Amino acid sequence: MADASRPRFKQFIGRTKITDGAKFDLKDHKTDWTDGITGGKSEAAGLLDEGVRWLAEEQEKLYAQDRWSVLLIFQAMDAAGKDGTIKHVMSGVNPQGVHVTSFKSPSAEELDHDFLWRCNRALPERGRIGIFNRSYYEEVLAVRVHPAYLEGQKLPEPVLTKDIWKQRCEDICAYERYLARNGTVILKFFLNVSKAEQKKRFVERLTDPEKHWKFSPTDLKSRGHWDEYMKAYQDAIRRTATPWAPWYVVPADQKWFTRLVVSSAIIEALSSLNLSYPTVPASRHVELEEARKRLLAEDD
Repeated sequence: MADASRPRFKQFIGRTKITDGAKFDLKDHKTDWTDGITGGKSEAAGLLDEGVRWLAEEQEKLYAQDRWSVLLIFQAMDAAGKDGTIKHVMSGVNPQGVHVTSFKSPSAEELDHDFLWRCNRALPERGRIGIFNRSYYEEVLAVRVHPAYLEGQKLPEPVLTKDIWKQRCEDICAYERYLARNGTVILKFFLNVSKAEQKKRFVERLTDPEKHWKFSPTDLKSRGHWDEYMKAYQDAIRRTATPWAPWYVVPADQKWFTRLVVSSAIIEALSSLNLSYPTVPASRHVELEEARKRLLAEDD
């Protein structure tokens, strides 16, 4: 991608990027805006293809350089499009350099550890991109909305105070700062879908037999707590949006625009790293040339 093309992508993330959550208000973020796109879905598809190609090239440099690691965190209500966004945005990336972890209900072993433990085990190595489909943020979202989940964590009574959600957010901020200081680039995406659009997508899943597998009775359970979830998301973003681990509140009612915004955010972040292929020291040039000559001299 030419340098001149990057501002074109940057315009799609301006109002979605949150680096200081102090004044964040979820109500200020629409779920359906598509500013900057005059050609609609077809124009967005072309830009996304360009972004996918660029990302594939940069991922190769990231892998070869073996210095930085990248962590992409996706959080959303059900049917917001996390899986599809990950699939489309990362479609051109070498599978060797990327790993997706989907966090479901914690196992008995995981419940016997601190709330960051299972995510910590899945962090990306240097040179790789790690994707968390849900994450440790569930500990201040789903666990906050559903008290029974907290009861299942077997925490000692003295730590179960009214400040537990504030304290967990403080721990998350400290954890993310630690990761950033050790060379992990952290991008966090909240796919902001409207309640009306979620209903539409649920109905599609229940109407189309090929989509029945996507629907779970627990989806309606979470939908019944919509307002509580929105309050939890707002509080979590307010407390954990930082320059070293920004949140992107991405409009998710139009899937094609969601993917473009996510792609643009990753492009901006990787561009700032000035990635390049490692250079071979001059002292090795003679050795490499000798190896080349030996190969050319072999009988086929």
